[in-house]
Amino acid sequence: MNNINLDEYIKVNIGPSHPAMHGTLRVIAWTDGETVMHCDPEIGYLHRGVEKLGESFTYHQFIPLTDRMNYCSAINSNVAYEAAVEKLMGVEIPLKAQLIRTIMCELARIADHQVCVGILGVDLGAFTPFFYLIIQREEIYEIFEWYNGARLTNTFGRIGGVENDLPADFDARWKELKPNLFKSIDETDKLLTHNRIWMDRTIGVSAFSPEDALNWGFTGPCLRACGVKRDLRKDEPYYQYANFKFDVPVGKNGDVFDRYMIRMQEMHESIKIIDQAYEMYKQLPPDAPLMAKVPKIIKPPVGEVYSSHETPNGELGFYIKSDGTDKPYRIKVRPPCYMIYQAFPELVQGEMIADLVACLSSLNVIAGELDR
Repeated sequence: MNNINLDEYIKVNIGPSHPAMHGTLRVIAWTDGETVMHCDPEIGYLHRGVEKLGESFTYHQFIPLTDRMNYCSAINSNVAYEAAVEKLMGVEIPLKAQLIRTIMCELARIADHQVCVGILGVDLGAFTPFFYLIIQREEIYEIFEWYNGARLTNTFGRIGGVENDLPADFDARWKELKPNLFKSIDETDKLLTHNRIWMDRTIGVSAFSPEDALNWGFTGPCLRACGVKRDLRKDEPYYQYANFKFDVPVGKNGDVFDRYMIRMQEMHESIKIIDQAYEMYKQLPPDAPLMAKVPKIIKPPVGEVYSSHETPNGELGFYIKSDGTDKPYRIKVRPPCYMIYQAFPELVQGEMIADLVACLSSLNVIAGELDR
């Protein structure tokens, strides 16, 4: 707080029930006119004890709980948890399962970024791009529903692989969806990126240095927006990411504009990855296995493991400790939002109240993942 005397300023409650506040977040701000002098983010309104519940659920039963963390891209949370259990068991899943997981995770990444960019536009008064993006997000959800029957909370995959092969008409659906995705991203780019109002509201707002971002534990688009080229898919590759050609976009200023641009560019990169994964998938025989040989009742050996994946908001990690039974002794989640949201007071200090909302949208804080 830099020894600020808060008694000199007006205390304003923003959220948890406020039209400009996301989900169930509350920010207590002290303001000098419209300028934010200090703020305290208050979390816990969506706390459901997910980690503690894991101790009374079997390893398979815990999968649906991961749906309820980042519900904008539940598939990525499903896969990150399943990969942690597989690492604990020393299981490598079949190539076909790896590719299906990759395709679905990258589709979910695009959907997550579409929500983030679309809502950022709405919060800053640019409503039209939301429609361009959300229509295509619905098309992605149609693919999820067509694959396993669920749109939002997918409970995708199984420990040891995936439950289903890609349906026969995936090729036709992807060929139909891909140009529409490009069109929606390009239309949003035309409407926003060089728009004078948009630039004034985002460039230089809540900027963060690479050093500060690393010290606060930033990962994902928010870290890359600060100029740090860190992506687990490249730096600690899993599945077949080491064999795919894609770029890792980075920004310069770590501001709202850079966080927006990183997500816009990453959607293009995800499309590249899906194309390459699907081409590799088509080379496999139709009867290639989808599941590794794992027992129906999962009982990992006594031990502990930490495993992390590059999810849309950054590094999602699971620490699991096994006592040899069919239920975890301990599960601890490292959600990317938690580290990012800690820095919120520093990000908005000295900014306007309206910029506080822009900053929060650009961070893409998901309450289900934050509070767990």
